[in-house]
Amino acid sequence: MAFNRKTFRRNRIKMRVRKVVHGTSARPRLSVYRSNRDIYVQLIDDNVGVTLVSASSAVADIREHLGTKIEKSALVGKLVAEKAKEAGITTVVFDRNGYLYHGRVKSLAEAAREGGLIF
Repeated sequence: MAFNRKTFRRNRIKMRVRKVVHGTSARPRLSVYRSNRDIYVQLIDDNVGVTLVSASSAVADIREHLGTKIEKSALVGKLVAEKAKEAGITTVVFDRNGYLYHGRVKSLAEAAREGGLIF
């Protein structure tokens, strides 16, 4: 039963954040999804409903990296920043997707900022 309450709470927070956060082609939404094992990130244009760039820790280069999940999420942040630069994207809107800005989510966001994304 606690699992249902936990997901309900996260979805409620997610909807509260999504009322404000909206991605465009000029400034896409950087959406984070965190599973128990991996972390996924997408740059989304909400006007068209298209994913422009994506990255995850399930990629072979990051999967083979020995380290903590926080270190791997920092690598994902750098990877998404590189892909965004290649696509010509410099500014984004950060969507933490109902997760606390702590741990893996914070590590990913700081690494993306170091990689050159502005948010």
